[in-house]
Amino acid sequence: MAPHSRTLVIGDIHGALKALQQLLAKAEVTSDDTLIFLGDYVDGWSESAGVIDFLMDLEQQQPCIFLKGNHDEWTESWLTTDRLPVGWHDHGGKATFASYSRHDAKACAQHIDFFSRLRYYFVDAQNRLFVHAGFTSPHGPQSEYLESNLIWERTLWEMTVAMDRNLTKDSLRFPKRLKLFHEIYIGHTPTTNYHETKPMNIYNVWNVDTGAAFKGPLTLLDINTKQFWQSDPVHTLYPDEKGRN
Repeated sequence: MAPHSRTLVIGDIHGALKALQQLLAKAEVTSDDTLIFLGDYVDGWSESAGVIDFLMDLEQQQPCIFLKGNHDEWTESWLTTDRLPVGWHDHGGKATFASYSRHDAKACAQHIDFFSRLRYYFVDAQNRLFVHAGFTSPHGPQSEYLESNLIWERTLWEMTVAMDRNLTKDSLRFPKRLKLFHEIYIGHTPTTNYHETKPMNIYNVWNVDTGAAFKGPLTLLDINTKQFWQSDPVHTLYPDEKGRN
């Protein structure tokens, strides 16, 4: 890793290519930086296919780690089978479907390959976990009974939000899941659900999904300094669209 490189984690994009490009410019991201994407690249705004094109180009220029989100799995399923997943169309899939109208079979095959390479989770050398949604196993994501939990479940975050802030790690009531990792970075559940448009940190869990699919901004956070950058509220970048609203 270069002396001045950073490790930057990016929340759920949901087809907002303009927000992603604006964010990378604001943070002055260079090829020395490592980017960790928490998933949900698609479904919402009109440039889902364009986001995937952009990310595939980006990984040729600098270190990138791409995690899989539930919306990515939906889109991968549609591209692979040509069948609409249940619920997908009404949860952002309609815009994704339309965004692929200009992509031929070769481009779609490249996108299928990209989706197939997405990770369900990543743990770095400092024992920091990155996962789209969360995990339920007290032994960690590698022991998850259902792999789909890693892209769908919300109990990790809901538990953390509801915890007594005075609880110490040596308490018998302190959740085992939170003891497994130095830090945990998630997306999936927008902080705007809690009337917050900035990343939320409770104990060692960081939620970086700041509601870009709806009325919030897209967020990028330096995991070492905790400095963060945000795009404009995404709906202002796509004034003629509704996103997932």
